[in-house]
Amino acid sequence: MEQQTILAFCATGLVVCVGMLFWGDKSSSETKRVRELAGKKSLGSNFKNRLKIEDAGSTGSTGSRRKQIEETLGKIEERQKSKKKKAKTIESRLLQADWSMTPQTFMIGSLILAVIFGILPFVLGLPPLACVALAFVMGFGFPRFILNGAIDRRQKKFTASFADAMDIIVRGVRTGLPLGDCLKIIAHESPDPLGAEFRRVVEGESLGIPIEVCLEQMYERIPISEVNFFATVLNIQKTTGGNLGEALANLSNVLRGRKILREKIKALSAEAKVSSIIIGSLPVIVMLLVTIASPDYMNDLYTTPTGQRNMMIGAVMMVMGTLMMRKMINFKF
Repeated sequence: MEQQTILAFCATGLVVCVGMLFWGDKSSSETKRVRELAGKKSLGSNFKNRLKIEDAGSTGSTGSRRKQIEETLGKIEERQKSKKKKAKTIESRLLQADWSMTPQTFMIGSLILAVIFGILPFVLGLPPLACVALAFVMGFGFPRFILNGAIDRRQKKFTASFADAMDIIVRGVRTGLPLGDCLKIIAHESPDPLGAEFRRVVEGESLGIPIEVCLEQMYERIPISEVNFFATVLNIQKTTGGNLGEALANLSNVLRGRKILREKIKALSAEAKVSSIIIGSLPVIVMLLVTIASPDYMNDLYTTPTGQRNMMIGAVMMVMGTLMMRKMINFKF
Protein backbone atom coordinates (compact mmCIF):
# COMPACT_ATOMS: atom_id res chain seq x y z
CA MET A 1 0.00 0.00 0.00
CA GLU A 2 1.26 3.46 -0.88
CA GLN A 3 2.46 5.77 1.85
CA GLN A 4 -0.03 8.44 0.81
CA THR A 5 -2.89 5.96 1.09
CA ILE A 6 -1.82 4.96 4.59
CA LEU A 7 -1.56 8.59 5.66
CA ALA A 8 -4.97 9.31 4.16
CA PHE A 9 -6.60 6.46 6.08
CA CYS A 10 -4.85 7.53 9.28
CA ALA A 11 -6.05 11.11 8.86
CA THR A 12 -9.62 9.95 8.25
CA GLY A 13 -9.50 7.69 11.29
CA LEU A 14 -8.15 10.52 13.42
CA VAL A 15 -10.93 12.86 12.30
CA VAL A 16 -13.58 10.22 13.01
CA CYS A 17 -12.13 9.51 16.47
CA VAL A 18 -12.05 13.21 17.34
CA GLY A 19 -15.65 13.64 16.16
CA MET A 20 -16.79 10.64 18.17
CA LEU A 21 -14.95 12.01 21.18
CA PHE A 22 -16.71 15.37 20.96
CA TRP A 23 -20.15 13.92 20.30
CA GLY A 24 -19.64 11.01 22.64
CA ASP A 25 -18.95 13.28 25.58
CA LYS A 26 -22.04 15.33 24.88
CA SER A 27 -24.28 12.35 24.29
CA SER A 28 -22.92 10.55 27.33
CA SER A 29 -23.56 13.60 29.51
CA GLU A 30 -27.04 13.90 28.08
CA THR A 31 -27.63 10.19 28.62
CA LYS A 32 -26.38 10.49 32.18
CA ARG A 33 -28.71 13.41 32.77
CA VAL A 34 -31.64 11.48 31.31
CA ARG A 35 -30.86 8.51 33.53
CA GLU A 36 -30.69 10.77 36.57
CA LEU A 37 -34.05 12.23 35.68
CA ALA A 38 -35.44 8.76 35.00
CA GLY A 39 -34.20 7.58 38.38
CA LYS A 40 -36.05 10.44 39.97
CA LYS A 41 -39.66 11.34 39.31
CA SER A 42 -40.55 13.89 36.71
CA LEU A 43 -41.63 17.41 37.54
CA GLY A 44 -45.21 16.64 36.67
CA SER A 45 -45.26 13.49 38.80
CA ASN A 46 -43.63 15.32 41.75
CA PHE A 47 -46.24 18.02 41.47
CA LYS A 48 -49.02 15.46 41.30
CA ASN A 49 -47.64 13.54 44.29
CA ARG A 50 -47.47 16.75 46.29
CA LEU A 51 -51.07 17.41 45.38
CA LYS A 52 -52.00 13.92 46.60
CA ILE A 53 -50.26 14.49 49.94
CA GLU A 54 -51.89 17.86 50.41
CA ASP A 55 -55.22 16.50 49.26
CA ALA A 56 -55.14 13.89 52.01
CA GLY A 57 -55.39 16.66 54.61
CA SER A 58 -57.93 18.78 52.77
CA THR A 59 -61.61 18.38 52.04
CA GLY A 60 -64.32 20.02 49.97
CA SER A 61 -63.82 22.15 46.89
CA THR A 62 -60.05 22.57 47.41
CA GLY A 63 -59.46 18.82 47.29
CA SER A 64 -61.65 18.31 44.22
CA ARG A 65 -59.90 21.13 42.40
CA ARG A 66 -56.53 19.57 43.13
CA LYS A 67 -57.77 16.28 41.72
CA GLN A 68 -58.86 18.08 38.56
CA ILE A 69 -55.43 19.71 38.19
CA GLU A 70 -53.76 16.34 38.73
CA GLU A 71 -55.89 14.66 36.05
CA THR A 72 -55.32 17.54 33.64
CA LEU A 73 -51.53 17.37 34.10
CA GLY A 74 -51.59 13.63 33.48
CA LYS A 75 -53.51 14.04 30.23
CA ILE A 76 -51.22 16.85 29.07
CA GLU A 77 -48.15 14.73 29.80
CA GLU A 78 -49.52 11.83 27.76
CA ARG A 79 -50.37 14.09 24.84
CA GLN A 80 -46.88 15.62 24.85
CA LYS A 81 -45.29 12.20 24.36
CA SER A 82 -47.45 11.42 21.34
CA LYS A 83 -46.92 14.89 19.84
CA LYS A 84 -43.12 14.59 19.90
CA LYS A 85 -43.27 11.30 17.99
CA LYS A 86 -45.56 12.67 15.29
CA ALA A 87 -43.64 15.94 14.77
CA LYS A 88 -40.65 14.21 13.10
CA THR A 89 -42.43 12.54 10.17
CA ILE A 90 -42.33 13.94 6.62
CA GLU A 91 -46.09 14.47 6.67
CA SER A 92 -45.84 16.54 9.86
CA ARG A 93 -42.89 18.54 8.52
CA LEU A 94 -44.82 19.43 5.36
CA LEU A 95 -47.75 20.50 7.54
CA GLN A 96 -45.46 22.66 9.66
CA ALA A 97 -44.08 24.36 6.53
CA ASP A 98 -47.66 24.88 5.27
CA TRP A 99 -46.84 23.15 1.98
CA SER A 100 -49.74 21.64 0.10
CA MET A 101 -47.79 18.73 -1.40
CA THR A 102 -48.18 15.18 -0.12
CA PRO A 103 -45.32 13.11 1.35
CA GLN A 104 -45.38 10.91 -1.76
CA THR A 105 -44.85 13.96 -3.99
CA PHE A 106 -41.99 15.15 -1.79
CA MET A 107 -40.28 11.74 -1.90
CA ILE A 108 -40.73 11.45 -5.68
CA GLY A 109 -39.24 14.93 -6.17
CA SER A 110 -36.28 14.01 -3.95
CA LEU A 111 -35.75 10.80 -5.95
CA ILE A 112 -35.82 12.72 -9.24
CA LEU A 113 -33.19 15.14 -7.94
CA ALA A 114 -31.02 12.23 -6.78
CA VAL A 115 -31.23 10.55 -10.20
CA ILE A 116 -30.46 13.77 -12.09
CA PHE A 117 -27.46 14.72 -9.94
CA GLY A 118 -26.23 11.14 -9.90
CA ILE A 119 -26.39 10.34 -13.63
CA LEU A 120 -25.48 13.72 -15.13
CA PRO A 121 -22.05 14.05 -13.40
CA PHE A 122 -21.31 10.40 -14.25
CA VAL A 123 -21.95 11.14 -17.93
CA LEU A 124 -19.69 14.17 -17.70
CA GLY A 125 -16.85 11.98 -16.37
CA LEU A 126 -16.95 12.33 -12.58
CA PRO A 127 -15.90 9.28 -10.53
CA PRO A 128 -18.75 6.95 -9.46
CA LEU A 129 -18.12 7.55 -5.75
CA ALA A 130 -18.40 11.32 -6.20
CA CYS A 131 -21.61 10.85 -8.24
CA VAL A 132 -23.14 8.75 -5.46
CA ALA A 133 -22.18 11.35 -2.85
CA LEU A 134 -23.59 14.18 -4.97
CA ALA A 135 -26.82 12.24 -5.57
CA PHE A 136 -27.22 11.62 -1.82
CA VAL A 137 -26.62 15.27 -0.94
CA MET A 138 -28.96 16.70 -3.58
CA GLY A 139 -31.64 14.01 -3.27
CA PHE A 140 -31.73 13.53 0.50
CA GLY A 141 -30.13 16.60 2.06
CA PHE A 142 -31.09 19.52 -0.20
CA PRO A 143 -34.93 19.05 -0.17
CA ARG A 144 -34.93 18.62 3.61
CA PHE A 145 -32.69 21.67 3.97
CA ILE A 146 -35.23 23.75 2.02
CA LEU A 147 -38.10 22.24 4.04
CA ASN A 148 -36.43 22.96 7.39
CA GLY A 149 -35.69 26.52 6.27
CA ALA A 150 -39.35 27.09 5.39
CA ILE A 151 -40.42 25.72 8.79
CA ASP A 152 -37.94 27.94 10.66
CA ARG A 153 -39.04 31.07 8.79
CA ARG A 154 -42.71 30.34 9.46
CA GLN A 155 -42.12 29.70 13.15
CA LYS A 156 -40.10 32.91 13.54
CA LYS A 157 -42.88 34.98 11.93
CA PHE A 158 -45.41 33.32 14.21
CA THR A 159 -43.35 33.90 17.36
CA ALA A 160 -42.68 37.55 16.51
CA SER A 161 -46.37 38.49 16.96
CA PHE A 162 -47.54 35.84 19.42
CA ALA A 163 -46.86 37.89 22.59
CA ASP A 164 -48.91 40.78 21.15
CA ALA A 165 -51.75 38.34 20.54
CA MET A 166 -51.66 37.32 24.20
CA ASP A 167 -51.92 41.01 25.19
CA ILE A 168 -55.02 41.35 22.99
CA ILE A 169 -56.66 38.42 24.76
CA VAL A 170 -55.70 39.80 28.20
CA ARG A 171 -57.19 43.23 27.46
CA GLY A 172 -60.30 41.71 25.94
CA VAL A 173 -60.92 39.32 28.84
CA ARG A 174 -60.38 42.07 31.41
CA THR A 175 -62.91 44.32 29.66
CA GLY A 176 -65.52 41.54 29.60
CA LEU A 177 -65.18 40.11 26.09
CA PRO A 178 -65.57 36.34 25.67
CA LEU A 179 -62.47 34.36 24.71
CA GLY A 180 -63.95 33.49 21.31
CA ASP A 181 -64.33 37.18 20.36
CA CYS A 182 -60.71 37.84 21.37
CA LEU A 183 -59.57 34.98 19.14
CA LYS A 184 -61.59 36.45 16.25
CA ILE A 185 -59.86 39.81 16.69
CA ILE A 186 -56.45 38.10 16.48
CA ALA A 187 -57.56 36.06 13.47
CA HIS A 188 -58.64 39.13 11.48
CA GLU A 189 -56.10 41.72 12.62
CA SER A 190 -52.82 39.78 12.99
CA PRO A 191 -50.42 39.10 10.10
CA ASP A 192 -49.92 35.61 8.70
CA PRO A 193 -49.04 32.97 9.77
CA LEU A 194 -50.40 34.02 13.20
CA GLY A 195 -53.68 35.27 11.77
CA ALA A 196 -54.10 32.20 9.56
CA GLU A 197 -53.56 29.81 12.47
CA PHE A 198 -56.06 31.60 14.69
CA ARG A 199 -58.56 31.70 11.82
CA ARG A 200 -58.34 27.93 11.69
CA VAL A 201 -58.95 27.78 15.44
CA VAL A 202 -61.97 30.10 15.16
CA GLU A 203 -63.38 28.16 12.21
CA GLY A 204 -62.93 24.86 14.03
CA GLU A 205 -64.59 26.22 17.16
CA SER A 206 -67.52 27.55 15.13
CA LEU A 207 -68.02 24.03 13.73
CA GLY A 208 -68.32 22.63 17.25
CA ILE A 209 -64.77 21.33 17.71
CA PRO A 210 -63.57 21.84 21.32
CA ILE A 211 -60.97 24.57 21.68
CA GLU A 212 -58.43 22.18 23.23
CA VAL A 213 -58.62 20.03 20.07
CA CYS A 214 -58.18 23.13 17.89
CA LEU A 215 -55.12 24.13 19.91
CA GLU A 216 -53.66 20.63 19.60
CA GLN A 217 -54.03 20.90 15.84
CA MET A 218 -52.34 24.32 15.96
CA TYR A 219 -49.45 22.77 17.89
CA GLU A 220 -49.11 20.10 15.18
CA ARG A 221 -48.73 22.88 12.60
CA ILE A 222 -46.56 25.12 14.81
CA PRO A 223 -44.68 22.81 17.24
CA ILE A 224 -43.07 25.48 19.42
CA SER A 225 -43.09 25.94 23.18
CA GLU A 226 -45.12 29.17 23.01
CA VAL A 227 -48.14 27.42 21.49
CA ASN A 228 -47.77 24.60 23.99
CA PHE A 229 -47.78 27.09 26.88
CA PHE A 230 -50.91 28.79 25.53
CA ALA A 231 -52.75 25.49 25.08
CA THR A 232 -51.77 24.32 28.56
CA VAL A 233 -52.99 27.55 30.20
CA LEU A 234 -56.36 27.39 28.44
CA ASN A 235 -56.80 23.67 29.16
CA ILE A 236 -56.10 24.08 32.88
CA GLN A 237 -58.26 27.21 33.11
CA LYS A 238 -61.15 25.48 31.35
CA THR A 239 -60.91 22.43 33.62
CA THR A 240 -60.25 24.05 36.99
CA GLY A 241 -61.31 27.68 36.54
CA GLY A 242 -59.35 30.72 37.69
CA ASN A 243 -58.42 34.17 36.47
CA LEU A 244 -57.76 33.76 32.75
CA GLY A 245 -56.62 37.37 32.31
CA GLU A 246 -53.95 37.06 35.00
CA ALA A 247 -52.75 33.69 33.69
CA LEU A 248 -52.41 34.98 30.13
CA ALA A 249 -50.72 38.17 31.37
CA ASN A 250 -48.09 36.04 33.08
CA LEU A 251 -47.77 33.98 29.89
CA SER A 252 -47.27 37.17 27.86
CA ASN A 253 -44.43 38.23 30.17
CA VAL A 254 -42.83 34.78 29.80
CA LEU A 255 -43.10 34.95 25.99
CA ARG A 256 -41.52 38.41 25.86
CA GLY A 257 -38.73 37.25 28.15
CA ARG A 258 -38.06 34.27 25.87
CA LYS A 259 -38.03 36.59 22.85
CA ILE A 260 -35.50 38.92 24.52
CA LEU A 261 -33.34 35.93 25.46
CA ARG A 262 -33.52 34.61 21.91
CA GLU A 263 -32.35 37.95 20.50
CA LYS A 264 -29.48 38.10 23.01
CA ILE A 265 -28.37 34.61 22.01
CA LYS A 266 -28.58 35.59 18.36
CA ALA A 267 -26.41 38.68 18.95
CA LEU A 268 -23.82 36.81 21.02
CA SER A 269 -23.49 33.96 18.52
CA ALA A 270 -23.44 36.17 15.39
CA GLU A 271 -19.65 36.46 15.36
CA ALA A 272 -19.20 32.69 15.72
CA LYS A 273 -21.70 32.04 12.93
CA VAL A 274 -19.94 34.41 10.52
CA SER A 275 -16.58 32.87 11.41
CA SER A 276 -17.91 29.36 10.75
CA ILE A 277 -19.34 30.44 7.39
CA ILE A 278 -16.01 32.00 6.34
CA ILE A 279 -13.95 29.03 7.54
CA GLY A 280 -16.31 26.55 5.84
CA SER A 281 -16.51 28.35 2.50
CA LEU A 282 -12.90 29.56 2.17
CA PRO A 283 -11.32 26.24 1.03
CA VAL A 284 -14.00 25.70 -1.60
CA ILE A 285 -13.72 29.26 -2.91
CA VAL A 286 -9.90 29.08 -3.05
CA MET A 287 -10.07 25.74 -4.87
CA LEU A 288 -12.46 27.15 -7.47
CA LEU A 289 -10.42 30.33 -7.99
CA VAL A 290 -7.17 28.38 -8.40
CA THR A 291 -8.91 26.01 -10.84
CA ILE A 292 -10.09 28.96 -12.94
CA ALA A 293 -6.74 30.76 -12.80
CA SER A 294 -4.50 27.71 -13.33
CA PRO A 295 -6.34 24.56 -14.50
CA ASP A 296 -3.11 22.61 -15.10
CA TYR A 297 -2.01 23.14 -11.52
CA MET A 298 -5.23 21.52 -10.18
CA ASN A 299 -5.52 18.86 -12.87
CA ASP A 300 -3.78 16.16 -10.80
CA LEU A 301 -6.20 16.75 -7.91
CA TYR A 302 -9.21 16.01 -10.12
CA THR A 303 -7.92 13.25 -12.41
CA THR A 304 -5.53 11.08 -10.39
CA PRO A 305 -6.75 8.52 -7.80
CA THR A 306 -4.54 10.08 -5.12
CA GLY A 307 -5.99 13.53 -5.74
CA GLN A 308 -9.57 12.26 -5.72
CA ARG A 309 -8.92 10.34 -2.51
CA ASN A 310 -7.47 13.45 -0.87
CA MET A 311 -10.46 15.49 -2.03
CA MET A 312 -12.85 12.98 -0.42
CA ILE A 313 -10.88 13.05 2.85
CA GLY A 314 -10.89 16.84 2.79
CA ALA A 315 -14.65 16.90 2.17
CA VAL A 316 -15.25 14.56 5.11
CA MET A 317 -13.07 16.70 7.38
CA MET A 318 -14.86 19.88 6.25
CA VAL A 319 -18.29 18.39 6.88
CA MET A 320 -17.33 17.16 10.35
CA GLY A 321 -15.75 20.49 11.25
CA THR A 322 -18.82 22.38 10.07
CA LEU A 323 -21.11 20.12 12.08
CA MET A 324 -18.97 20.61 15.18
CA MET A 325 -19.05 24.39 14.81
CA ARG A 326 -22.80 24.31 14.25
CA LYS A 327 -23.22 22.20 17.37
CA MET A 328 -21.21 24.68 19.39
CA ILE A 329 -23.17 27.78 18.33
CA ASN A 330 -26.66 26.27 18.13
CA PHE A 331 -28.09 27.17 21.54
CA LYS A 332 -31.34 25.65 22.73
CA PHE A 333 -33.37 26.98 25.62
